[in-house]
Amino acid sequence: MSWIADPEFAPDKPFGPQTLPYGVLVTGSGPVVAVRVGRHALPLRGIADSLGPRLADLVRGDSLDPLLAAGRPAWRELRERLTEIVTADRAPAGADLVRTDWHTLVLPFTVGDYVDFYSSRHHAENVGRILRRTGAPLAENWTHLPVAYHGRAGTVVVSGTDVHRPFGQRKASGDPQPAFGPTRRLDFEAEVGFVCGGEPAAHLSTADFPEHVFGVALVNDWSARDVQLWESQPLGPFLAKSFATSVSGWITPLEAFEHARVPTPEPEHQLQDYLVEDQPWGLDLRLEVRCNETLVASPRFEHMAWSPAQQLAHMTVNGATARPGDLYASGTVSGPERAQRGCLLELTWGGADPITLQDGEQRTFLQDGDRVTLSGSAPGQGGSVVGLGEVAGTVLAAARR
Repeated sequence: MSWIADPEFAPDKPFGPQTLPYGVLVTGSGPVVAVRVGRHALPLRGIADSLGPRLADLVRGDSLDPLLAAGRPAWRELRERLTEIVTADRAPAGADLVRTDWHTLVLPFTVGDYVDFYSSRHHAENVGRILRRTGAPLAENWTHLPVAYHGRAGTVVVSGTDVHRPFGQRKASGDPQPAFGPTRRLDFEAEVGFVCGGEPAAHLSTADFPEHVFGVALVNDWSARDVQLWESQPLGPFLAKSFATSVSGWITPLEAFEHARVPTPEPEHQLQDYLVEDQPWGLDLRLEVRCNETLVASPRFEHMAWSPAQQLAHMTVNGATARPGDLYASGTVSGPERAQRGCLLELTWGGADPITLQDGEQRTFLQDGDRVTLSGSAPGQGGSVVGLGEVAGTVLAAARR
């Protein structure tokens, strides 16, 4: 009975009233904070007076930054108020729906720090077998702590941004010297990102997770595998990852995933106290990866060995702070089956077993002109579907100034 006459705004659709993700759209009056309702978006500046003075100031601007800093009580209050508004039978004063596909999405928040984890055991073991071939596929520390590296916040880009093939050094086995040039093994990584908010804080516990994570977004952490293999001796990724990380323009509030919570797989040994969860924060997220419209993978986040709450606790246990706008990602999401592998490195087993696209073309790694699209959803209350905004990007040829 909602005043929003959009067939996609329904509980059995990803962007019904159970989801309500936030983004920033460019309209005729400039960038505005909006909430997605089906195929439409509701700009919040026009209905700010209906939200009350405390909430109005959080959404009148051109980014989510004030809302991220406001903290969980304000997040909950705004979500409750917006749910009332979009499910009412009459539109509030100033409401003006716009089509999401007719307006440009921009990066909805200022990215502070960016951290990328490595939390899928299936992915880590597959990569170990592909790249090392001998010895144990997992490093000794992997089952004791959530492995991660710091990325470049300045190269986090919103969905829809084209990605140029990066340059770097590479060295194939048997080559006497490394070569320099564009990567020949460009890959995607299907990941889930978590956007921090609330008061800056360190030494967070796993129980603090809902107080310091505002929402969830899909992430594609583009990777140059040949550059990565050569430069990661002995340290971790650098140029192979820092050229671009794509994030969805829609941030789904953490509260929307209450009915998608699941336990993480049982650890094989006792964890350090700061990593122990008193409540489960694994998530039943179903992802899909398409290359040029061909479905190439369907990873499941429930298989991740480390939860986002454990990742946040580990990220801050040394005294580092989590601040509003900080973004951390799960690492590649992969499962036990081939169709659940979240990157081409795994799907093609290092290039030895190409995948075939709908047009009959084969891929071992990405070619110029390829478009990669990640989408996802989760179960909601009463059989509803909670949506994750897609993240897409097209590969362009290498370019240098």
